[in-house]
Amino acid sequence: MPNDTINNAIKKASNSNENYEEIVYEGYGPNGVAVIVEASTDNKNRTAADVRHAFDKSGGNLGTSGCVSYMFNKKGILVIDKETTTIEEEELMILAIEAGAEDFQSSEEIYEVTTDPSDFTAVREKLEEAGLAFLEAEVQMLPNTTVALDEKGIEKMEKLIERLEDLDDVANIYHNWEE
Repeated sequence: MPNDTINNAIKKASNSNENYEEIVYEGYGPNGVAVIVEASTDNKNRTAADVRHAFDKSGGNLGTSGCVSYMFNKKGILVIDKETTTIEEEELMILAIEAGAEDFQSSEEIYEVTTDPSDFTAVREKLEEAGLAFLEAEVQMLPNTTVALDEKGIEKMEKLIERLEDLDDVANIYHNWEE
């Protein structure tokens, strides 16, 4: 590759004052699976075309704003590995609820704390002060209902997710596929 091409690319990247926009795309994957795609882009037209293409190639279709978001709730999720904490389950539950958590679930390997997005930071900080480390700590879109897929549908849905993940502008993908 010629040095001029390399130098021009470096200049373009260092002088870029481009503004990135946060955009949410909604649509349906195979068998009616609701899909929400969060993207951060400097070119809405390119990103919209890329996302639409991924849906089309995977047997889905891109919808209008609001077509599937009503099927999801935005929640803060904090996941704690049971092996990394010495705090007893009941004590941890009380600590989380007092900090403002909405729900506390326990499974064999993890504790899961659910919060309202507005309380997420306060709950996370309170639990961190107690010495807890998180496997996962983020605000997510959780589905109200889920859709089961047959073998063919699973294959198509996996391809859709893979195609969307391969797009540079895509930040998060949420769906109501019952995995």
